[in-house]
Amino acid sequence: MSFMKKQSEASKSIFMSSIIGLSNTLAIIITFIGAPPLYSKSVGWIQDFTIQHYGYGFESFTAFAWACICGFLVFFISRASISTALVMGGLAIATRFL
Repeated sequence: MSFMKKQSEASKSIFMSSIIGLSNTLAIIITFIGAPPLYSKSVGWIQDFTIQHYGYGFESFTAFAWACICGFLVFFISRASISTALVMGGLAIATRFL
């Protein structure tokens, strides 16, 4: 393998690891801001649904499980969106200048 090919692969690896790190960091910030409003707006409906279909006694477990689900949903959707946007933006810039 030539030196230039190794150098190119190393720079791609650094770029992708930076994209992943930035995506994770921004997704954590968005989750911190976005998960509580999603949870507070929907937990009542989820608990009512659980009571109607599964009976009483599961309200506290449902509230905890729904909090986890809201956090995971916001995190993974925002991470996927951010990483896709960053990669597409990087490709657009690369094709424009190269």
